[in-house]
Amino acid sequence: MTTDSNDTTPQDFRPEARSPRGFADKRARDLRAERAILEAVSAVYERYGFEALDTGAFEYADALGKFLPDSDRPNEGVFALQDDDDQWMALRYDLTAPLARFAAQNWETLPKPFRRYAFGPVWRNEKPGPGRFRQFIQCDADTVGSARPEADAEIIAMAVEGLEAAGLPRGAAVLKINNRKLLNGLLTAAGADSAGQKLAVLRAVDKLDRLGVDGVRLLLGEGRLDESGDFTKGAGLKGQAVDQVLDFVQAGSSGGRAATLDNIARVVAGSAEGDEGLLELSRIDAALTSLGIADDQAFIDPSIVRGLEYYTGAVFEAELLLSTTDEKGNKVTFGSIGGGGRYDDLVARFTGQVTPATGFSFGVSRLAAALRAAGREPGGVARGPVVVIAFDQAHMPEYFSVVGRLRAAGIPAEVYLGTSGMKPQMKYADRRNAPAVVMLGGDEIAAGTVTIKDLDAGRQAAEGLTDNAAWKAERPGQQTIPRDQLVAAVRKIIGG
Repeated sequence: MTTDSNDTTPQDFRPEARSPRGFADKRARDLRAERAILEAVSAVYERYGFEALDTGAFEYADALGKFLPDSDRPNEGVFALQDDDDQWMALRYDLTAPLARFAAQNWETLPKPFRRYAFGPVWRNEKPGPGRFRQFIQCDADTVGSARPEADAEIIAMAVEGLEAAGLPRGAAVLKINNRKLLNGLLTAAGADSAGQKLAVLRAVDKLDRLGVDGVRLLLGEGRLDESGDFTKGAGLKGQAVDQVLDFVQAGSSGGRAATLDNIARVVAGSAEGDEGLLELSRIDAALTSLGIADDQAFIDPSIVRGLEYYTGAVFEAELLLSTTDEKGNKVTFGSIGGGGRYDDLVARFTGQVTPATGFSFGVSRLAAALRAAGREPGGVARGPVVVIAFDQAHMPEYFSVVGRLRAAGIPAEVYLGTSGMKPQMKYADRRNAPAVVMLGGDEIAAGTVTIKDLDAGRQAAEGLTDNAAWKAERPGQQTIPRDQLVAAVRKIIGG
């Protein structure tokens, strides 16, 4: 028997090093940014009295509602597997469905209302694309068990403060508020009868930012022909009804939330559901005013449409206002960076009883990317450790004695453990963004000294920032000092 020399045996197999599509590798810069955002936002949530909760990565698939896999489509929308008892489990699609399950499972023992926040990865078995991943981190805050509009107001106020704490100063983002009951009242007044027609109207309204008033007018009527020649069938509303819908979505006022409510009232007044939505928004406005949330931080926007089959009352969306650019200097539009609203039917899937709930969620990775694109690195620049240069294997105990002293003082530090010489070690320290290197040659060891090279000073010198003579004198680029002064000298370099 002969073997073709081109045959590949199992021993010869080499897998291609590649990441699965939609799953991103994250280095220190990304992880530091996400951690900084989560710590800042968590502090706000806890100050509002919300309890941290972490649920497992897997939920039974029937708890995920419309994302329930079946025997023919076991991974439709989710990543699912079958347990040894033949039940389907799926990686959580979001953080809200696990909350609904947890609340229903533990309702008798929970404080009511139950106020919780959560963050962690979620997974979606969807086609990945630019900025669209199959795994990403969300951060949610929800109140379960309160039907008061003031519960919505607290979520909105908390979202405003949370985004500011995460690195978006006032004026960099805004919360837009609407109410599904207003929309439903409008649809009734406009004569939209069937579920399909109502959905078509809402979808047309949702395109206002992209298509403008004229484009939405066409979609509310017979339909619209786009630039490619494709025709989108419209909602089929007639003249006065079209004008009524457009008057509603343009009812936002620069005069603030109260003025906008007056404008909306003139369009939907007389509809029982619309009046109910107006009253809820009025109470949200009053609570926000009492909480110190101004009109430029959160305003009422009747054109906001979210979760057509999900939200039951107030809805809100966080929009980024900062100018953002990519690494090539091209303008980037992030738009929505989070959203939420009232969902009073989710827990009822488990209990059969309506349980009011409201919440807000934002994508942590998306927010980190938006901040970076705006020139606001979340968490600051990721710093590397102080690097102790390794000159001689025989002196390793001395190097580890020094690195141990730095670590004991709370200073990140490492001994270079490669096999390269002095110059590559310095390049290594620079690539790690190390603030300094520590050098112990034979002379320093014999004299009980260390030599410290300030890499930050070198970087600033390279940028032409060392014209100030006093700064130069105060911060020498390299110094040899007694070993017992090491910690103080390094702290001065790193600013700690």
